[in-house]
Amino acid sequence: QVQLVESGGGLVQAGGSLRLSCATSGRTTRNYDMGWFRQAPGKVREFVASISASGRNTYYADSVTGRFAISRDNAKSTVYLQMNSLKPEDTAVYYCAADSVARDSWRYDYWGQGTQVTVSS
Repeated sequence: QVQLVESGGGLVQAGGSLRLSCATSGRTTRNYDMGWFRQAPGKVREFVASISASGRNTYYADSVTGRFAISRDNAKSTVYLQMNSLKPEDTAVYYCAADSVARDSWRYDYWGQGTQVTVSS
């Protein structure tokens, strides 16, 4: 079993930055591919970014490319999402998930509880 706990969400003005963290525990999480998704009110959950277990490969949604960066520290069993140049449309609950790099949420077996990100205009 893998447990995922997100943190780092909050309220920020447009143009600002936040860094989300996803602490993992349980099985050897350094072997897991990881992803970030988000869900805004009334919308479906959408892919944001993913990273391979080694950290060598990263993938991004077009809407966040150039603004967000996913990374991981396997020694700390933590995955990060650095979010820069935030826009009001980035407002959502952000979830981390394991064990895939796919853009389809159904491919992930484990999910965190989510952290709220609100970007004011």
